[in-house]
Amino acid sequence: MPPPVSVALEMPAAGALRAFLDQLIGAHRGSVPDVARPALSGAAATGRVALVGAGPGDPELLTLRAARLLSRADVLVLDHLVSEGVLALVNPAAERIYVGKESGHHTVPQEEINQLLVRLAREGRQVVRLKGGDPFIFGRGGEELEELLAAGIPFEVVPGITAACGAGAYAGIPLTHRDYAQSVVFATGHRRAGESALDWTALARPHQTAVIYMGVGMLQSHCEAMIRHGRGADTPAALVENGTLPSQRVVTGTLETLPEIAAAAGIHPPALLIIGEVVSLAARLAWFTGASTTA
Repeated sequence: MPPPVSVALEMPAAGALRAFLDQLIGAHRGSVPDVARPALSGAAATGRVALVGAGPGDPELLTLRAARLLSRADVLVLDHLVSEGVLALVNPAAERIYVGKESGHHTVPQEEINQLLVRLAREGRQVVRLKGGDPFIFGRGGEELEELLAAGIPFEVVPGITAACGAGAYAGIPLTHRDYAQSVVFATGHRRAGESALDWTALARPHQTAVIYMGVGMLQSHCEAMIRHGRGADTPAALVENGTLPSQRVVTGTLETLPEIAAAAGIHPPALLIIGEVVSLAARLAWFTGASTTA
């Protein structure tokens, strides 16, 4: 068996990546339609909103359409989990409005964000609402579009690589595998105030990979809940911190041991919890070194 190959990807300089994208996007500009859902009949809006997924962090994982919209935006409404490499591609003249949400601290309530997007579009501005990962996976994108639709604001959605796919790939953890997992389920550790706990029975099913977003703060209770609902204490589990970035760290263990390992390593958000037999493949399939990988 050949030895494993590890790669420490060198992130491109922001200027070099911007120049490459400008050349590539410019060559295709005439052939790419500039589409958006039209405003409702009689609506006064002259601007529009593009709901854009920024991907998991590595700017080279951004879609070309996302890069084009960023380069032409009048105003950027951005979340917390957007990397500096992605922000380097934004139109330098664009106004930036930070509305990020961190655990226990929301800079701007969601209802105010919805109203802000409507107001900016009604001012005739080209708005990019930039969200980490994919806007329709735990990004509240649907809530924002419902508000835009009700207000008659034209919009479009640009998907991004969600954190589970990006972090799994860069950690060498395939989320599905014929020998280990025939399904994968995503859940979020953040819930609305007063909502019930996660559906642990569904999450703990065998032959399945469970991925829990934003679950670091409740790691111990998450692992205990999986065990209580049928997963073996020796089930492989991993935390991927800063997935796809040069600072990425991966710690692996089992449902029983991972909380202690993660605490010893000082793992902090943003980090993704991956549970299932596929995690055992990371020792052989990990190719991106990032900052460190420990078990």
